[in-house]
Amino acid sequence: MKRLDLLRRLDEESCELVRTTGGHDVYRNTITGAMQPVPRHREINEITARAILRRLSLPNPDSAH
Repeated sequence: MKRLDLLRRLDEESCELVRTTGGHDVYRNTITGAMQPVPRHREINEITARAILRRLSLPNPDSAH
């Protein structure tokens, strides 16, 4: 998954950038308060992307189909 696609999804789901640390950006779900670092790679492994969405309490896009 492209990092920009993941960040766009986080923005759509009411997540905000909290801080930038090392090689990661930390995002927070404004509804649940869950926080998760997101790596700053152009491509993010699909398994990692799904784990980030799950830890931020967001629905998995694969389960919507």
